[in-house]
Amino acid sequence: MIRPALTAWRDVTEKLLALTQKTAEDTRDETIAGIEALLDDRDKLQPHIAAPFTLEEETFGKSLVVIETEVQKKLALFTDLIRTDITGAQAKKDTMKNYVNPYSNVARDGTFYDTKQ
Repeated sequence: MIRPALTAWRDVTEKLLALTQKTAEDTRDETIAGIEALLDDRDKLQPHIAAPFTLEEETFGKSLVVIETEVQKKLALFTDLIRTDITGAQAKKDTMKNYVNPYSNVARDGTFYDTKQ
């Protein structure tokens, strides 16, 4: 018989895997909140999963390890997507700032460099 904590872990992990598929920008805040809630649920379940395991639980655990690696990959892709959007937004902000005031980054030390010698 498999412990309820293991089956609950699998259910939460499958929900987490499904939630990482949603990468739409308009629902990103809700997705992040859902991911955080599911990760908190998994943290609460973790102390209830401890050795000794039965043979049935060991085979079940091996399938969980496979799912877990997939979840880690999806979460890494999701964070990379967020980082890319943040750097893109920062680049747009800098570009707009340079467009509004093109001489803001010019060194104003009072020197003049004559190119003709």
